[in-house]
Amino acid sequence: MQIQTPDWVKHAVFYQIFPDRFAKSKQPRKRLLHDARWEDWEAMPTLQGYKGGDLWGIIEQLDYIKSLEINAIYFTPIFQSASNHRYHTHDYYQVDPMLGGNEAFRELLDAAHAHDIKVVLDGVFNHSSRGFFFFHDVLENGPHSPWVNWFKIEGWPLAPYTGDAPANYGSWDGNRALPEFNHDNPEVREYIMEIAEYWVKFGIDGWRLDVPFEIKTPGFWEEFRDRVKAINPDAYIVGEVWGDSRQWLDGKQFDGVMNYLFAGPTIAFAAGDRVVLDQVQSRDYKPYPPLFAAEYAQKIQELLELYPWEIQLTQLNLLASHDTARLMSIAGGDIPSIELCTLLLMTFPGAPSIYYGDEVGLPGALDPDSRRGFPLEAAWNNEILNTHSQLITLRHKYPCLRTGDYKVLYAQGEVYIFTRTLDNEQLVIAVNAGTSDSKTNLDVSSLHSLPNNVLYGGAELEWNKESETKQVTLHLPARSGCILG
Repeated sequence: MQIQTPDWVKHAVFYQIFPDRFAKSKQPRKRLLHDARWEDWEAMPTLQGYKGGDLWGIIEQLDYIKSLEINAIYFTPIFQSASNHRYHTHDYYQVDPMLGGNEAFRELLDAAHAHDIKVVLDGVFNHSSRGFFFFHDVLENGPHSPWVNWFKIEGWPLAPYTGDAPANYGSWDGNRALPEFNHDNPEVREYIMEIAEYWVKFGIDGWRLDVPFEIKTPGFWEEFRDRVKAINPDAYIVGEVWGDSRQWLDGKQFDGVMNYLFAGPTIAFAAGDRVVLDQVQSRDYKPYPPLFAAEYAQKIQELLELYPWEIQLTQLNLLASHDTARLMSIAGGDIPSIELCTLLLMTFPGAPSIYYGDEVGLPGALDPDSRRGFPLEAAWNNEILNTHSQLITLRHKYPCLRTGDYKVLYAQGEVYIFTRTLDNEQLVIAVNAGTSDSKTNLDVSSLHSLPNNVLYGGAELEWNKESETKQVTLHLPARSGCILG
């Protein structure tokens, strides 16, 4: 079977937006809520509070997003919900009125496409909210409800709001607010497929699927792919799977997953013992213990061998998300760690994804702190922003950084060097994660072309003219990286 994935994803740089926290519209708008009790934008976020970000505010910031050369946005859920993160879906056909409703999303989608920016939505299809109309009917009418078989009812009465009695229904992660669908019911299956089709017809460019591994009904995701791709063959389907994802990345289900298997080792190598353990212990993507270059090379090689190349090119690569602490906080505020991680992210096969605010050095501990409001410009770290800008520009400029072969050239101590090659175009990327300047002798006789120019970073090249083979000595300052061409 020939695996086919959307070509545009291979050339995309994603920006992940948590809609309540990115931007509030500055324009007078027709709103349902005029006197809402929003949390202060710059205050530490709470589990249940809203800060009032909306889709109109995002429209007003599209020029900023475009200035970063971002060409795809992944939104965490936007549908009607009773939670600031909106993973508790009330209505899959209605954009939350606090965000501006369907009308504002239509305006945003058209504006994004006019900026050549793709839009991917978050689909929460394993479970709904206890406020979801069909489940609410079960709560009101018990075994008499027509919707009983849509959920995993285990007994009566149901207890959706108290821990003093058994819930008597299946819920995600034991959270009574999130009743699980019965996906073995053909009506439920059809309902979800039609939701997916509706929004693709509306114009979205793909789906990010929340906890898709929880849906175990045979053939579910194969049908999902078939029906979405029948409407738009270029729609992107990406799953939230944290570990080995081979069972979903067979070419018949997802185009990629959120690549935490890249994030963990990359942070462990670039940040090393700077990692703040309290900010990673609750997650299993392993950004600790520290890795030396050879260990990092081994993990990256294993990752690149895990999936077909066509899938590797459409993985969603990331360093942080709404489900992790922010990189700034994981690395204890160490800016070189952030810059080295970003260099490795922007030069790796697959689509890089930036969590809103990471590009300006926004800190944030584990949830809810990782979901802060986007900072005022006076609080931006312009050094980190400049790093992102340079590296995104280079990624767009050189096709080999997007679809070229990846080959490790050198991995010893804390120095890691690899090449990206596409036809006659070849770049060398080097990272010195150590605290001392490095001096590395490289045999470059196997390279297509000799690296003479430093495209990024502060490296120096010294050629060995007496060597029979092509030898170059690469000088890299401590805690720095470079791109050579």
